[in-house]
Amino acid sequence: MAQQERGETLRVTVDELLYRSPDGRFSVLATTREDRDEKIVLVGDLRESAPGETLRVEGRFEDHRAFGRRFRVQSFTPVTPTTALGITRYLGSGLIPGIGPEIAKRLVAQFGDRTLDVITTQSSRLRDVAGIGPQRAQSIADAVRSRHAEAEVFAFLQGLGLGPAFARRVSVKYGEQTVRVVREDPYLVAEQVAGIGFRTADAMASALGYAHDDPRRAAGAILHVLGQAADDGHSFVLQRELDGRVRALDVPEQRILPALTELSLRGMVILDDDRVYAPPLHHAELAVARRLRALSGKREPPANMDAAISDALPEFFASAQRDAVRASFAAGLMVLTGGPGTGKTTTTSALVRAQQAVGRRVILCAPTGRAAKRLSDATDLPAQTLHRLLEWNPASSTFARNASSPIEADFVLVDEASMLDVLLAERLLDALPQSATLVLVGDVDQLPPIGAGPVLRELIDSRVCVVVRLTEVFRQAQESAIVRAAHAILAGHTPTPTTPGTRGSGDLFIIRASDPHAIHARLTETLKRMHTAYGLDPMRDVQVLTPMRRGPLGTEALNELLQNANNPAASLAGIPAPTGSRRLRVGDKVMQLRNDYDREVWNGDLGEVTRIDAGITFVRMGTRDVSYEPDSLDAISLAYACTVHKVQGSEFPAVIIVLHGSHHMLLTRALVYTAVTRARKLAVIIGDPRALTRAIQNADQRKVNTHLRVRLTAQ
Repeated sequence: MAQQERGETLRVTVDELLYRSPDGRFSVLATTREDRDEKIVLVGDLRESAPGETLRVEGRFEDHRAFGRRFRVQSFTPVTPTTALGITRYLGSGLIPGIGPEIAKRLVAQFGDRTLDVITTQSSRLRDVAGIGPQRAQSIADAVRSRHAEAEVFAFLQGLGLGPAFARRVSVKYGEQTVRVVREDPYLVAEQVAGIGFRTADAMASALGYAHDDPRRAAGAILHVLGQAADDGHSFVLQRELDGRVRALDVPEQRILPALTELSLRGMVILDDDRVYAPPLHHAELAVARRLRALSGKREPPANMDAAISDALPEFFASAQRDAVRASFAAGLMVLTGGPGTGKTTTTSALVRAQQAVGRRVILCAPTGRAAKRLSDATDLPAQTLHRLLEWNPASSTFARNASSPIEADFVLVDEASMLDVLLAERLLDALPQSATLVLVGDVDQLPPIGAGPVLRELIDSRVCVVVRLTEVFRQAQESAIVRAAHAILAGHTPTPTTPGTRGSGDLFIIRASDPHAIHARLTETLKRMHTAYGLDPMRDVQVLTPMRRGPLGTEALNELLQNANNPAASLAGIPAPTGSRRLRVGDKVMQLRNDYDREVWNGDLGEVTRIDAGITFVRMGTRDVSYEPDSLDAISLAYACTVHKVQGSEFPAVIIVLHGSHHMLLTRALVYTAVTRARKLAVIIGDPRALTRAIQNADQRKVNTHLRVRLTAQ
């Protein structure tokens, strides 16, 4: 795509639909510009615009090297056609049920330029036209009125500054009540519609004439702060912290407490002592604590337990591993934790075999698809994501499995349970049969979950259930420099790298560089050497990790560097992302940034761009292709480099970890430990050795606001 002109507004009539994506979010239309009788191709989110419609579009012209000159639409407003020809084409386009081209011609022949006015205000007169009876006349009138109403809503929302994608989300959410709801409280809309934040609500409110100190603005700021806190992993915000963060949004202090009180009375926040919760998180925290306490009691082991254990366990099993298998029969709730090389995977496999040997129905699951695949490979049994287990239904936005329709299982094992947040845990526990046993397997020394409310760490620290911690590193695992490094990091020591010129079962190298430009050079050199020395594909086998997104050594800068190195611009077949400068190319490695229940892709899923056609980007996620329209591209990002948080639950043949003093706010022992343990064969740390030392010495876990541990121990 080449030179672009400044934005402008055009009025066009739609001549032909050239392409529309399956979900309707992207269209290519052939149109005629009214003021010049000029043919123009429109591309963008044009909803269900059809031939015959008149549109007022805002956007800019672009010259595409493959598709030629086009007008990329940023926003549009349907305009009712006024000429007999325009009305005929509009009614006969198939947009209005009950009217085809022939009926459209008859209607316009009968009523002329006033046809649409007659349909909407004098529908009984339609029966004067041959082929239209009372029922059909009413159906046509209802359809045209509905179409007019939708156009007015769309025009209203875009007049407030919303683009087509967000305007659609709002209108779908509220239907006929859209204008009323938005006028009454745009800040509430921001909390209820994904992607519309406080700043967008502020802009809408300003356009609607809201005062700066309007009480609804204060309430919106409070809800915004709670949402941000949940995104950062917090179940609640202390009231004094909430006050400060709301004031930082330029909300008058005297408005905050009245707004908080009003939100509480309306059930939109929960005040629990000095803690302020979003209601779903408060409910989940209470429910998880109650259900985990109920599960934690002792169970009567089956009579054939000893025989099952004897058959399932190899002779070389350590005592702690045997204790874990035995404990899984005697408790309704158990945690199995341990670092790399301690036999956690082997123990999990034996534990599952023993449970099956006594005839129990076993289900294996994990928070992510990659983790579920690893669990399945380790046990030779089917494993699935928690969302699939609980049968998420995108159409109704609910899980089919719940207390009324529980999971059919006697024994449920969740791997990578350190990723389990309180909301997902609530759903799992709600669907768990009362008689079932739950085993959570995970490495508690890793980073906490991305979602709000860590569960595994709080459960272990509460001491309300059986916890088996594997600590002995097996001899074979000790041969891996990666395993040795992980345990050295946990002990607060700088790891010892692999001796140059030698090769082991898991190698670790540390490359010193302090200047960002030098680190860039070392990074690209290392990728080439990995391919030469280890036969590793830089795209598929190696994952670059860094603590943060921004800065010269954040994911944004590193992805640009690595994209040009691994998938150069000569292969460009992409389009600009919504943010402007970033381009996606066929062959790019990308990551899903948030759960998308409609597409059935999840936060952290990795894929490859396979083709870009008519503006639609197709990504191979696992074994299937997922399509993204231009306005949906903010859901994915380049993934040559990722933050460490984003790859929890994943493993790769090799990782390169970039560390620098500019990452100081995020340098912790848990972060480096998590990063190193993502590698199976090879781990390389590139960066300032002072940053590595600082991270290893910083054993402080990121403080997350949760009250789960207290609730678990409450009598």
